[in-house]
Amino acid sequence: MIIYTSGVVLVLLVVLLINVFKVLREYERGVVFFLGRFQAIKGPGLIILIPFIQQMVRVDLRTIVLDVPTQDLITRDNVSVRVNAVVYFRVIDPQMAINNIASYYDATSQLAQTTLRSVLGQHELDELLSERERLNKDLQGILDQQTDDWGIKIATVEVKHVDLNESMVRALARQAEAERNRRAKVIHATGELEASAKLKEAADMLNKAPNALQLRYMQTLTEIATDKTSTIIFPMPINLVETLSELAKKTRDKNS
Repeated sequence: MIIYTSGVVLVLLVVLLINVFKVLREYERGVVFFLGRFQAIKGPGLIILIPFIQQMVRVDLRTIVLDVPTQDLITRDNVSVRVNAVVYFRVIDPQMAINNIASYYDATSQLAQTTLRSVLGQHELDELLSERERLNKDLQGILDQQTDDWGIKIATVEVKHVDLNESMVRALARQAEAERNRRAKVIHATGELEASAKLKEAADMLNKAPNALQLRYMQTLTEIATDKTSTIIFPMPINLVETLSELAKKTRDKNS
């Protein structure tokens, strides 16, 4: 009987010591309540509590990674997409995180889901695909403002994936191909315009200097002669043809 009583007393002492002495790590804080009322925030290190009178709730101050489940939404231009994101947040006020909200993790998760649908649904598909950074900042600002009363700081919000159905993917592919063809045609037309301007400039210069035209003509004949061809066609300047025609006409007139 004495051994049994000693064992019970030993167990009670161990339970008492466990309830009296608490050790908090560097990233933990303890929200202490005295008879149900908030008393203080303690930690890190060794914390001594009065059993049955003081209670403590541990709060982790490290950054928490919240994976927001995939959300179905319709963009402003009536395109159905599936979007998911990741939210990085941490507790900056343990008292508010415990007293103002039942579960700050679940509350932040639900708020992130609804905010993701409402904010991204106000933008068009092109904005979701091309302006991801701006949308991330908008989401971060809205969530940070709404979780301020919970003692939560939203550090970063990142939209990870924007998934489209197969028909929309094919439509975007056709749109991208049409855009590439348009750019190619514009580049080709710009090149033709620049080339025509240079040709016009060269023609004006040759008209001002007839000798230059003859030199260019001789240079062309030289380039043709260097090629390994069996047949060479010699172009004849128009003015030379006109001169020969006039000489032939004068000869005919004299003979007649």
